[in-house]
Amino acid sequence: MSDMRFIILGIALIFVGFIILGAFGHEYQAATLESDEFGTCYEYFEDKPPSKINCSFKIMDQTVFFALILSFVISGIISLIKGTRGDWDNKVKPEDMTGPGKEK
Repeated sequence: MSDMRFIILGIALIFVGFIILGAFGHEYQAATLESDEFGTCYEYFEDKPPSKINCSFKIMDQTVFFALILSFVISGIISLIKGTRGDWDNKVKPEDMTGPGKEK
């Protein structure tokens, strides 16, 4: 007795969260290491040398990114729980039923 729409949505949200984390996560993991080990943070560019930036801005970007990923995964888990506990698929009014078991 489950609601398949929420189960599919939950799987999709968790999948999207992990795909985004895998594709863009490497850009956001260096902020903590740079600030803890070296005390200075740099912003890296492809066409010019790195420039010093405030570490708190880089850590804030990292926190916002991981909060976004966490929101995708948590909403997917909530959707999975709602889907497995839901019984909307079974709540059909007798007058709306069709098929061989319908009384005329």
